[in-house]
Amino acid sequence: MPNENQPLSPNWRMSAMVARFVGIIAIALGFVLGMYGLDEQGSRWLHTALGLLVTGMLAQGYALYCSIKRMQQLHDRPKT
Repeated sequence: MPNENQPLSPNWRMSAMVARFVGIIAIALGFVLGMYGLDEQGSRWLHTALGLLVTGMLAQGYALYCSIKRMQQLHDRPKT
């Protein structure tokens, strides 16, 4: 049970899971819209697709960061 004076540690596992989910969805939508954008010359779909792909990659990178922080947190936990 956390002490009142100790701040709650972030839930790295849940953050990583959410970031992975968002990343997967954004990358999938980016590919779908990218294919549509390549068919429609001069449309904004291609730019939207590229933005989604970048967003998905950033989300996956954040998920990796959360996973690393969680492993550090588990490693630094005192053994009982």
